[in-house]
Amino acid sequence: QVQVVDSGGGLVQPGGSLRLSCAASGFRMDYYAITWFRQAPGKEREGVSWTSSSGGSTNYADSVKGRFTISRDNAKNTVYLLMSSLKPEDTAVYYCAAARGAVLTTTPLQEYDYWGQGTQVTVSS
Repeated sequence: QVQVVDSGGGLVQPGGSLRLSCAASGFRMDYYAITWFRQAPGKEREGVSWTSSSGGSTNYADSVKGRFTISRDNAKNTVYLLMSSLKPEDTAVYYCAAARGAVLTTTPLQEYDYWGQGTQVTVSS
């Protein structure tokens, strides 16, 4: 049975850090590119960070570049998102999604095969 579990969210003060985890079971993550998305209330879901299946290629939205780092441990079937220097505008539900093969930053949401349930990140003093 395929399952993707997002975890690690919480309440953090501006300037703080969090590490999100995306743990998969039922399929081999190393065959899949992974994207972290986020969705704030009243806004569309947006991609914030992308990693290739090997982890050799990564990309970031301009809004998080220099603050977020995506990494993966294929032996553990897990992808991480380390978020630093957090801002109130980073508040959102964060989701990871897996797509077989390669993705671009413009790959439509419907082309992703598996999704996590999301984890809430709130940045507030």
